[in-house]
Amino acid sequence: MARVSRQSAAPSPRRSGRQSARDLSRQQTHPVDHRLPLPKLTLFGFQHVLAFYAAAVIVPILLGNALGLSHQELVYLINADLLTCGVASIIQALGVWRIGARLPLVQGVTFTAVSPMIAIGLGAGGGTAGLLVVYGAVITAGMATFLLAPFFSRLVKYFPPVVIGTILTIIGLTLIPVGLRDAAGGSQLSGDDPAYGDPKNLAYALGTLLFILALVRVGKPFLSSLAVLLGLVGGTAVAWLLGDVHFGAVAQADWFGVSTPFHYGMPRFELLPIVAMTVVMLITMVETTGDVYAIGEITRKKVDGDTVARALRADGVATVLGGVLNSFPYVAFAENIGLVRMSKVMSRYVVVAAGVFMIILGLLPKAGSLVAVIPQPVLGGAAISMFGMVAAVGIQILGKADLREERNALILAVSLGAALLPTTVPSFFDRMSDDVQAVLDSGITLGGLTAITLNLFFNVFTRRKTMEIDWDDLEAPEDTGGPVDTGGPARPYRGATPR
Repeated sequence: MARVSRQSAAPSPRRSGRQSARDLSRQQTHPVDHRLPLPKLTLFGFQHVLAFYAAAVIVPILLGNALGLSHQELVYLINADLLTCGVASIIQALGVWRIGARLPLVQGVTFTAVSPMIAIGLGAGGGTAGLLVVYGAVITAGMATFLLAPFFSRLVKYFPPVVIGTILTIIGLTLIPVGLRDAAGGSQLSGDDPAYGDPKNLAYALGTLLFILALVRVGKPFLSSLAVLLGLVGGTAVAWLLGDVHFGAVAQADWFGVSTPFHYGMPRFELLPIVAMTVVMLITMVETTGDVYAIGEITRKKVDGDTVARALRADGVATVLGGVLNSFPYVAFAENIGLVRMSKVMSRYVVVAAGVFMIILGLLPKAGSLVAVIPQPVLGGAAISMFGMVAAVGIQILGKADLREERNALILAVSLGAALLPTTVPSFFDRMSDDVQAVLDSGITLGGLTAITLNLFFNVFTRRKTMEIDWDDLEAPEDTGGPVDTGGPARPYRGATPR
């Protein structure tokens, strides 16, 4: 009996070896590549969809209204957008060949392209005729993005932390007003509308934000990771109880709809629109580069030039696919990067699950209408926290640059000032031509280009290295009464020499 007991208690060497190998494999798996159980994938993926939905559908709404499309055509654009967003997000997160960063990046239509697309569409006569010219430019610009991706990724060395951190801070700061406008009632309302800034809207937004903060503060880790989802659901439930949420549009929506390639006809390829859209995509390539570094910083996943190239190829493929499936140019969505930071759920398979949900929403207009009933003030309350987290990531990366060095401080200061121009003074560029306004009316574009240009001017063309600090090893220097850097090649600062 004793022998049997010992045999049953001691595992066989082969089984023990297999178990140790499995344990070691789990320990070596990066959180980005961790496969979560299906229930968690479903919850976390749906949370990404809710955080993403309002910003995802606003671009086709703005463009469709500007070009004078009918309600049915507008609904079709929204469904096509959601379908393509889902496919694009899966490509970016899952990866196919050398396409896709294999990081938890959700893809959505870039806001940078809104003004240029409206200008192109109206210049072509508006309506569906204008859409055909827009799609020709989108398809061509997507191809250019794919081809330029490996060359652009080699420029990563010209994007030190002071540039990447500045761009990400700008993205967060320029998106926060979008959340604030939603909190006040939505960007579709003007400041003169009685509903804009109504105390009830502000209460919904503040209540949602406070609920999210409370869950993060007192909740268990799993509950905290779902704080945004629970905040959106809770805020919508309260609004429904008070009679401010209606499901009539859900009942009227169709059950099934498929976006067919070239629904409005074959695209028209015209030179000037193609050039304008290619410039837009070059700008979004800078934004994607910043997003890739941001998600790498959050997840502690190494990002290099090859990672950036694969992310940019995914942008190019998604943009071409968007032009074919009646959608628009694509880029990684910053609000979902903020959600990854808040939830601490880093698995890229969660984004794959979110992509599946988007495809379903794109094929089921009724399901999309159900998500669309979330009141904008509730979305605004959640967006404020997520956009703020994007800015926080940028500030975190800026901590790796020595802002005591005048050159770095000027890059940050002037870039922030440039980025805030279109946001705080919307009429600043009104006397410029439409083509110039299309580029300068985006704070992200203007601030990002300023940061890149100033870095070239101060650090690249002068062949001076940017001083970087390892803040973990930094020792407090003694006050010597003068600047640390007195000229010449900069060296990592390690503290003053004791006297």
